[in-house]
Amino acid sequence: MTERPNIVLVLADDLGYSDLGCYGGEIETPNLDALAANGVRMTRFTTTARCSPSRASLLTGLHPHQTGIGVLNWNDGPGGYPGSLNDRCRTVAEVLAAGGYTTYLSGKWHLSHDTTTPNDSWPTRRGFQHYYGTLAGCGNYFAPIRLKRGEEDISAEAAADPDYYFTDAVTDAAVEFLDGHGDEPFFCYVAYTAPHFPLHARESDIERCRGRYREGWDVVRQRRVEKMRELGILGEDTEVSPRDPDVPAWEDAEHRDWEQRKMEVYAAQVEAMDRGIGRIVETLRAKGKLDNTMFVFLSDNGGCAEELPPGLGSEYAARGFSVVPAAARDGGPVHVGPQPQYLPGSDDTYQMYGKAWANVSNTPFRFFKRWTHEGGIASPFIVHWPAGLGDRAGTLTGVPHYLPDFVPTVLEATGVSYPDDAPLPLEGMSMLGSWRGAPDSEERCQFYEHIGNAAVRRGKWKLVREYPADWELYDLDTDPTELSDVAGSQPDVVRELAREWAAWAARCGVVPRERILELARWGIAVRAW
Repeated sequence: MTERPNIVLVLADDLGYSDLGCYGGEIETPNLDALAANGVRMTRFTTTARCSPSRASLLTGLHPHQTGIGVLNWNDGPGGYPGSLNDRCRTVAEVLAAGGYTTYLSGKWHLSHDTTTPNDSWPTRRGFQHYYGTLAGCGNYFAPIRLKRGEEDISAEAAADPDYYFTDAVTDAAVEFLDGHGDEPFFCYVAYTAPHFPLHARESDIERCRGRYREGWDVVRQRRVEKMRELGILGEDTEVSPRDPDVPAWEDAEHRDWEQRKMEVYAAQVEAMDRGIGRIVETLRAKGKLDNTMFVFLSDNGGCAEELPPGLGSEYAARGFSVVPAAARDGGPVHVGPQPQYLPGSDDTYQMYGKAWANVSNTPFRFFKRWTHEGGIASPFIVHWPAGLGDRAGTLTGVPHYLPDFVPTVLEATGVSYPDDAPLPLEGMSMLGSWRGAPDSEERCQFYEHIGNAAVRRGKWKLVREYPADWELYDLDTDPTELSDVAGSQPDVVRELAREWAAWAARCGVVPRERILELARWGIAVRAW
């Protein structure tokens, strides 16, 4: 193969490890399942534990702390993280553009502290020649804020369109980019906000999911386990984590109609995204570009168990949490947080699906987004590239890789060189060998840190902690769900990996959690969404 491949990178937001059909879920994802059936699925790919750091690492090949983004796009003030991509990193779009690629971005950015004034951390100034999307993070799917075309604010366009839905609009923009593209190679980054809260979906999509979750989270989770074993995603002898201790049995749950409605809306959000991915695939196929396009899909972190306090609407906007609308499109109030009297789905609610359903999304793991245990960082990962992967259709690879590995992979595949004058070297390694069936041959350390939660993996060992608790140690070969802590019987391994983590944290500029909390207490940290 001499023709340089195109790259399509699709990122979901807060999607759990088992949500897709091809990873064991009951959510209908035929387009992603088809890509998996004709591509490679990774079973041990991990991210960081939250969206902004994951995006920073994915796009730069560095650890997020090195890029200026350690928590979110928050400016922690002197001594903390600036919350914007800094000048010490190069995005993959910048590198590919210099190598002759046309670069597109449709969707969520979330890597700039200042989302109102154009600056050097905006996507249009970090290598993306064409941009449609939101600079902010979560928000109203029916009328998103800080919606941009290039650097022009077009939020009013969405607000004025009664049929607007952000997931569909992200797809529309990506399809428009690709449909109008010529013969030169391209990099197209499609960053959906689905299925991140709030639970917003078209009623027609929700209707297709109606009744699917009436048997409750215990039954759904068990069915996922069984399907994951059938697919080979989960070993037959692997012990599965129990239901989260904070979650009641389904028969003991209150407001079960409301509870199942939450998961119906969540599933509708995922299915709308999958439908859009199908449109992107068909556009590539129609243009004869699908076979030589490296099409990658993953999530930015695990399923999210977070909740906002109920009863707060316009007060959130007044406090600077501006992604929560001050009013619905009809001028009425927005009902924020878990209020069972208001069914989620429309833009007059701002709800999450909660810990119980997040525990289902993250099957078979425990914990959630923000933890560096597997429930917070394990991600589905699909790559489809017939011209580049050979006879690998429908295969699985269990070689462990993580976010810093994406950029080196793209550079190896495209033949584009990383700039010699880049301030920092890339931190990862290419995944091409693993995708093509090579065994795991390098026992390296993989490092993680988010809000004090930390981990390091080397070979079968994973050292992990929930801040400010002590280190735990797991043998992931025999205990991938992290249920049997062996730190007490392996003190030498704990000490060695803890030293490795400390050296990495010092080298990569990890700010101690105590320092971030101190800045917050003194009111220095400025929150920007």
